[in-house]
Amino acid sequence: MSTPTLPDRLALRERPAGRALMHQDWGDLLFMHWPVPADVIQPHLPERLQVDTYDGHAWLGVVPFRMWNVRSRVTPPVPGVREFLELNVRTYVHLNGVPGVWFFSLDATNALAVWAARTFFHLPYFRARLTLERPATERLHYTGHRVHNGAAPAHFTATWQLGEALPPSEPGSLAFFLTERYCLYAAGGHAPNYGDRLYRGRIAHQPWPLRAAELLHYDSSLVESHALPTPAGAPVLHAGGPLSVDLWRLQRV
Repeated sequence: MSTPTLPDRLALRERPAGRALMHQDWGDLLFMHWPVPADVIQPHLPERLQVDTYDGHAWLGVVPFRMWNVRSRVTPPVPGVREFLELNVRTYVHLNGVPGVWFFSLDATNALAVWAARTFFHLPYFRARLTLERPATERLHYTGHRVHNGAAPAHFTATWQLGEALPPSEPGSLAFFLTERYCLYAAGGHAPNYGDRLYRGRIAHQPWPLRAAELLHYDSSLVESHALPTPAGAPVLHAGGPLSVDLWRLQRV
């Protein structure tokens, strides 16, 4: 299976043809990433997906953020789902040279959004109680507790201080690898039995506006809830947003 080249990664910045299915705005976001051995991640993926690596490492991410202006491009607005908090655990994969995001979980506060994402996007969304506070102008405090029936329990707490604005991520850099992702993968089944149905969804947005960040407090069992080992060392941090995002229908691959 071919490894994505830099031209492969840059090509995905081109806006897909056709009409987007959904629009969302993302912000108050923190990318937290840890390098992990690729052979730790690979057994947790569907058979056809290959872990994507940078400098020989797979990368495991935990990403809390706020989502607003959530709306479908093809149906009337649905009351109560336009704004909510989300918290995801992710890694990076590729299929036939096309890189993308693989989500181990996506916890969200909105029950209707969770149902819709599980039903129509085949994504492992879970209901959760999440809060986001600003104890100071440039400081954010985010807490979460998974409450989805039948799901592995998980908790999350993080406080971070925003720093200076960062320059645009250079293609080929670690920041580019971790944040500039323009498609996602999903499976028809659920872990650990994903089945033979695999889907790819395209995403379009401008390059991420990033800022430096300092992690003041972190306590979480999200990664461990997926039977993955606790990441070692301090995470690589990038604060991000706001960003306007369009999403297209999933295509079976």
